[in-house]
Amino acid sequence: MSGQNENFKVNVTSEIGRLRKLLIHSPDSGIGKVVPSKAQDWLFEDIVHLDTIRKDEYDYYLKLLMYFLDPDKIKGKLAAIDSEAANRGFYKPNHPNFHNSANVIEVQNLLADILKDEYIRKKLTAAVCAIEGCTYKLQLKLSSTEPKELAEIFISGTMADDTMIFAPIPNLIFTRDVGTTINNFVLLNKPAKKARVRETMLMRYIFFNHSFFEAYRGNVLEIPDPTQHFLRPGDEPEFRTTLEGGDVMMVAPNHVLIGVSERTSEEGANEAIKLLFENNVVEKVTVVKIPAKRDYMHLDTVFTQVKRDTWVILHSIAHSPVYDANEPIHFLKEPEKLETTTALQFHKNNPGQPKVFEHVEALLDDISRNDLGSKTPTQVIYSGGNVFPYDSREQWTDSCNLLAIKEGIVLGYDRNDKTVEAFKAKGFNVAKVKDFIADLESGKIDPETVTDTLILMPSAELSRARGGFHCMSLPLLRDDLVY
Repeated sequence: MSGQNENFKVNVTSEIGRLRKLLIHSPDSGIGKVVPSKAQDWLFEDIVHLDTIRKDEYDYYLKLLMYFLDPDKIKGKLAAIDSEAANRGFYKPNHPNFHNSANVIEVQNLLADILKDEYIRKKLTAAVCAIEGCTYKLQLKLSSTEPKELAEIFISGTMADDTMIFAPIPNLIFTRDVGTTINNFVLLNKPAKKARVRETMLMRYIFFNHSFFEAYRGNVLEIPDPTQHFLRPGDEPEFRTTLEGGDVMMVAPNHVLIGVSERTSEEGANEAIKLLFENNVVEKVTVVKIPAKRDYMHLDTVFTQVKRDTWVILHSIAHSPVYDANEPIHFLKEPEKLETTTALQFHKNNPGQPKVFEHVEALLDDISRNDLGSKTPTQVIYSGGNVFPYDSREQWTDSCNLLAIKEGIVLGYDRNDKTVEAFKAKGFNVAKVKDFIADLESGKIDPETVTDTLILMPSAELSRARGGFHCMSLPLLRDDLVY
């Protein structure tokens, strides 16, 4: 993949512009080594079946992306790819039959590329071994390991002989969380959980050292800790500066949303705002504060954009209860303990006077009409059709975590039946991915002309990892919207 960087561009100005390049990571063997006693420490709710995720679920995701982003590698070749011998490798980065696309870009490939440089290989190996507490002898052994194999070891935690030497980083499949492309800048994360420290470091090395990003190294932004942060008491979450990519949305060329959540702190949002304004990246940042609960985790687990005038959202986040001092339960809980959602919009030219939105739905309407120039009434599709208990059940399995490949064409899980019905009620076509891919291969569907479709992806195992396709993508290049 190195050497294909002559025309490589990084630029994302919306959530829904036609997707051209993105970073992904195919499920690796480390996911198949998550054990029940460590699952929650490694941020998994359950142990999942690796082969099912790879062959029966993620494989469809890869193929669909290829038809839209790199059709020459798949169009007319689907039968050969689907043959038993070939398909074993389409989703395995080190396999001869792996797709190796320069548009659907595999993180593990980029890592292997930079590890070819002996200086970087030794430096990164030392850093990983320091984090993981490895012996010096193991460090020397890893430093002399072939780059492709070493990249796999760093991600899976497993040597070629299947010996585990440190924990896997199974969350790397959720590439969105390691960073966000904002115009032609990349804002890297600062993770809230120890389980994500190694993947964050690997991504930092990639963005600062891979030839793809050579022209953008000055545009990679890192969240700093405030001065003398080490004097803060303990390691309590309220004192930490954290920010994760799932809490950052590039909704318009001059507008970024940042969620304050279980994983992103007020301090992290504050440092991000300062970075974005000081570097003239955007003109306004809206901070959306959601309840700091595992149920929600990130901003993109409670809403995502479908079209410039259409959003999918959890109703309780769209319209949270307003504090009323005369309501006894509100008085007893105090304002900060209510499960409310607030939205404050800060402008670069006047950050001291933020605009307050009545509720999140009002914010989304403002983005659609005033940022994106929508001339039609803003449409809201509610998780589970806003019917209890399906609203919460389906949000938990990522009904609101959709990836737009282009405006109106979104990927979601097939298990969220009530949300699917809500999409149909708004006039969307609904297609199973297997049928959709068959129609792409036959030419019945043209990626350039297809409109308003929710593509249903198999989800029995992937949904148990607690992340949807918005989580499983880090867009690097989208077409600008035409206004």
